Amino acid sequence: MNNKFTDKFMSDPKNLEFLNSAMWGPNGLRLSEELASHLNITSDMRVLDLGCGTGLSTMYLAEEFGVQVFAVDLYADPTENYERFKTLKIADRAIPIQADATKDLPFAKGYFDMLFSVDAYMHFGYTEGMLATIASYVKKGGYMAIAIAGLKKDFNGKVPKEMKPFFANKEVEEQMRGIDWWTDLWSREKGVEIVSISEMKCHKQAWDEYLASRDPAKEDEKWDLDMMKAEDGKYYNIIQLIAKVV
Repeated sequence: MNNKFTDKFMSDPKNLEFLNSAMWGPNGLRLSEELASHLNITSDMRVLDLGCGTGLSTMYLAEEFGVQVFAVDLYADPTENYERFKTLKIADRAIPIQADATKDLPFAKGYFDMLFSVDAYMHFGYTEGMLATIASYVKKGGYMAIAIAGLKKDFNGKVPKEMKPFFANKEVEEQMRGIDWWTDLWSREKGVEIVSISEMKCHKQAWDEYLASRDPAKEDEKWDLDMMKAEDGKYYNIIQLIAKVV
């Protein structure tokens, strides 16, 4: 996979330092670039970046395509994101907003040309009807492009012994699913037409780059390191889902 933008960005030590402090999971910049490579994104678009976190996906969309991005997240402080966007010189194209995707979003229906979501949708989109609800904010003919952490094969309630400490919360088991499970859920949703669902090629690299930034001396960061060591390439993948609003 050719990630020219990401590789160039990470080649600058200052950029790499920024990226290491901003990642909340597998490298969102690299995921964004691979996901976007399957889309036709033009500068006149208005994009909803849902679950933007610290805005890595927002930065990529604004920098690479010059689109107007509404950067929405429930947990990221919008003021901190605004300051970050100013530093990155994208504040004129990136609008930071704090909102809950499971509730009514503060936008008109059909307002966006595209919905883009990286490493967040699995936390709120795993329930019946959520896709159609979120799709209502995208105009007909627009696209929804999502990258999520998932499984190579659904556990179906049988979590492997080595992974049980990381699936102690039932909600994690509900959110971490395989391609077949997501395909079935999306195929039942009204108002959308599946374009493609597949595993992302940059899965291992995106995870390796994130783990390299973690400090094992910090308990919350050690958790991710321990989890991926236990997983050892056997169970996880990153799933790409693209659908057209009809």
